Amino acid sequence: MSRTAVYNLPARWLHWAIFGLIALEFAIAWTMPDIHRDTRPVGLVAWHLGLGTFILSLMLLRLLWRGVSGAPDPHPAPAWQDRIARLTHGLLYAGFIALPLLGWANASARGWTVHWAGWVPLPALAAQGAAWARPLGDVHQLVAYALLGLIALHVLAAVHHHFIVRDGLLRRMWSSSR
Repeated sequence: MSRTAVYNLPARWLHWAIFGLIALEFAIAWTMPDIHRDTRPVGLVAWHLGLGTFILSLMLLRLLWRGVSGAPDPHPAPAWQDRIARLTHGLLYAGFIALPLLGWANASARGWTVHWAGWVPLPALAAQGAAWARPLGDVHQLVAYALLGLIALHVLAAVHHHFIVRDGLLRRMWSSSR
């Protein structure tokens, strides 16, 4: 597999598509009603569930694509920056796979049918009333807040590299040439 200085087109498309969908998902999460015992999965709640499963599928596709096509050569950086970048990227990948699974399991425990992208019914990840899955809604919310912090770190690092260091790092995700 050939390594380059930039991400390939499918990797860039998946990155920006997932970014846009995650922004939309967080907007829906902040505007939808709070989830209580008698909440039904309709309206914005249904949109949140459907979009979450779609983002999960794109994240899995992105992870698969990265495994098949690889990533660009590492950007020259001090070892501590490289370690933080790798850790942040790993936590972002893990978080955006775990987050919808947590929500899906909690929804299943509530007896809700979760639909992929809002259309195709998916199997339950927990039995209705499963005690272990009930607190996962709170864990889902905590993981979402942690991911917001990681996204902020990721964006700040990209802005730092682009406007302060001026090393071309951000162009790896914007264009096919350096």
